[in-house]
Amino acid sequence: MGAASITVLAGCGSNDALAQQAKSGDNKNYIAGDGSVTEYAPSQRTPPVVLTGKLYDGTAISSADWAGQVVVLNFWYAACAPCRLEAPRLEALWEQFQRDGVRFYGVNIRDEEQTATAFERTFGITYPSMEDKNGGILLAMAQYVPPQAVPSTLVLDKQGRVASRILGLADQGILKTLILSAQAE
Repeated sequence: MGAASITVLAGCGSNDALAQQAKSGDNKNYIAGDGSVTEYAPSQRTPPVVLTGKLYDGTAISSADWAGQVVVLNFWYAACAPCRLEAPRLEALWEQFQRDGVRFYGVNIRDEEQTATAFERTFGITYPSMEDKNGGILLAMAQYVPPQAVPSTLVLDKQGRVASRILGLADQGILKTLILSAQAE
């Protein structure tokens, strides 16, 4: 019976893409999300997100300030290769949607301020980022963002609830559609 249990568990784990990445030992220092997109129907959404953070310029922010606005939260760090690929996509969407009141925030889960601001300069990021090295924001969002799946992007509806998420590299067209959908509600 013990051998059968081990075989079953090994069989389950071997088909899990994230588990395979974690076991690969390729030293890329992150587990990429699988690019999956999840949309939550309004009736299926959990209560509004409650979080506070501090921007790299020292400004304190709170999810309470976002009432009535669509918000995009992108979890990232500078050494994450997919984060580098999606940075220009996110900036382009920010430039498109900021006039409509959509807020964008980066949530940097690893870097010191100098590293994060160098990344933002390099990639022309003009929307603000929060420092989250202590993991408080990531922990508050753990039901939506697996701690190892970076980058990940959440779209919050006007009530502050998670309307959709992308685990892994955000496709610009898909993210645009998710933002438009949240705006239309």
